[in-house]
Amino acid sequence: MAMLWPMFLLACFAGILLVFGYALGYMHLKNIWIIVAISIGAILVLEPILALLLFRELPTAGSLIGLILGAFGALAAIFL
Repeated sequence: MAMLWPMFLLACFAGILLVFGYALGYMHLKNIWIIVAISIGAILVLEPILALLLFRELPTAGSLIGLILGAFGALAAIFL
């Protein structure tokens, strides 16, 4: 339980920042679907990089293809 509370508070703080980021993005872009695509694209791009840095494990072929397609999807949502 002693370890649970700091993680719970950190997760709550991260959730507040996420909602704030969504609201700020919506205020500027006026389209929530672009924000959703950017969010998912960021998860698809940043999470494998974070996994590589933290666990020192190279991506498999499938995850590398997913990374590339996620980056293209986020770019398409922004620019098309």
